[in-house]
Amino acid sequence: MRKTVATEKAPAAIGPYSQAIRSGGFLFCSGQIPLDPATGKMVEGGIEAQTERVLRNLAAVLESGGASPGSVVKTTVYLVDLADFPAMNGVYGLFFPENPPARATVQVAKLPAGARVEIDAVASVE
Repeated sequence: MRKTVATEKAPAAIGPYSQAIRSGGFLFCSGQIPLDPATGKMVEGGIEAQTERVLRNLAAVLESGGASPGSVVKTTVYLVDLADFPAMNGVYGLFFPENPPARATVQVAKLPAGARVEIDAVASVE
């Protein structure tokens, strides 16, 4: 079984992809960037503000798909500059305070809409 998940509480997909797909007991969440879902615009501020918005968007997608931050088993963090890692990591740690998921963090040349951070996730769902 494969089910498409979408919510207005996170930015709409800006291409031919879904916000998330629920399949086989897992929720596969597409990468979220720091767009405000109410305005469709990039949030103002540095990497901390961008990371917080990304994680709030991700939480909305998780909730819509029947999951939560506590059910996330794996994330991938994409940063335009690895020098932003400590600041991103501080905000990320607040979102996953206990038993954080497995994670990979990579530096990329560029992200959509001028974002400095993007995060995708896989969560377990019942």
